Amino acid sequence: MEMQKRKDAGGIAPGSPEGARSATGGEPGAAAEVKRWSAGRKKAIVLRLLRGEAVDAVSREVSVPIYKLEQWRDRALAGIDAGLKERENDPLERQLDEAKRRIGELVMEVEILQKERRAKHPLAGRRSSR
Repeated sequence: MEMQKRKDAGGIAPGSPEGARSATGGEPGAAAEVKRWSAGRKKAIVLRLLRGEAVDAVSREVSVPIYKLEQWRDRALAGIDAGLKERENDPLERQLDEAKRRIGELVMEVEILQKERRAKHPLAGRRSSR
């Protein structure tokens, strides 16, 4: 029977973006609704938008509303901003890391000393019940 629509061996609908699978099994060339978009596929779409492709054309091609594509683009740009604001050799971060390391050493030293004291004087530090 020829009722089954054609897809390539991986189940990817012809004419769809790389990695987009046909969720509806519709006709080849018909816009296939994708229920879940992976981060990689979203990134590919956002990069197309950043390269200057018209958002309405991309929206029609991938069957995603324009507002959703604009949200993806805005989130991607916010992530880029956050990544570029990081300081690689921030002196305050280095001081904080050194302080955390020193606190860890001191906590271990206190625990060791408490165990030694308990081993030498097992009843020391206890109060009588009177």
